[in-house]
Amino acid sequence: MRTIAIAAGGDSSEFEISVKSAEEVRKALSATYSVYIIMIRGENWYWEESKGRYHSIDKNSFTLVVDDSRVRFDAVFIAIHGSPGENGLLQGYLDMLRIPYSSCGAFCSALTFNKQACKLYLKEYSVPMADAILVRKGEKTDTAKIIRSLGLPCFVKPNDSGSSFGVTKVKEENKLNPAIENAFRESNEVLIEAYMKGLEVACGVVKTRNKTIILPVTEIKSTNEFFDFEAKYTPGKSDEVTPADISRSMSDTIQDLSLRIYDLLGCKGIVRVDFIIVNNNPYFLEINTVPGMTAESIIPKQAQAAGIDTGDLYTMVIEDILNGVTA
Repeated sequence: MRTIAIAAGGDSSEFEISVKSAEEVRKALSATYSVYIIMIRGENWYWEESKGRYHSIDKNSFTLVVDDSRVRFDAVFIAIHGSPGENGLLQGYLDMLRIPYSSCGAFCSALTFNKQACKLYLKEYSVPMADAILVRKGEKTDTAKIIRSLGLPCFVKPNDSGSSFGVTKVKEENKLNPAIENAFRESNEVLIEAYMKGLEVACGVVKTRNKTIILPVTEIKSTNEFFDFEAKYTPGKSDEVTPADISRSMSDTIQDLSLRIYDLLGCKGIVRVDFIIVNNNPYFLEINTVPGMTAESIIPKQAQAAGIDTGDLYTMVIEDILNGVTA
């Protein structure tokens, strides 16, 4: 039986969500593989066994010593949302050790985690999106100039974090600076985007060497101002309709654009692409290269709507990377 590590935790505000995702993945894979959830936070990397004992990872080889026996992993399923699992750091480390992993490569992960860099890259390929301005910590902020350029309301968000941590919808000029300071708690760079009133949707894409799966589109309806952290993870705070209540042609357009963005960025494994539909035109919002895998998350719900067992989906990705090693 192959041995798989599920990398969980991380150094961002999404730690708890990552732990939940990892547990769902563990349950889905444990019938097929020998699975270990490896917790990663700062320099503390470990596996906790059922009896409560902790075993540290040897970072020189990403191996585990348990009762005088060394556990080596055939592959890593990355379930860390945020740093270091979604921004390319863990991917680069695993590349050096030549251990295959489930997500996008180091460069793609770094590019897509930086919202502004990703937008600028895709803009070269005429992917439609909202206008945006990047602000770095320490720079002087001209709020009047920003509002003249982007208008009100606008969205203020950390340039490199997920799950809507640090995101604010700003309706008044005097609220812009506090929103920027709030976003700086999550990142040293802040992205300010023009507001687009429309229907928010998401589409999952999974590719292996032999198979492409474009999952059904999900329509996101939040009871809050926008699809923030509370709306994402609190039952009753949002209604996520899968398949989305949109026309077949619009659904096809979203799916085609999701696949195109996946290919343009050179993604691997399972990703989710988010859009907002304005006047029957989809605009790119962002891409998640390590999307949530919790019971409340969108990808598992899309798989269910498509009649795909999540265990089969995750196994397909694992088998693809394992076969890639021997190909």
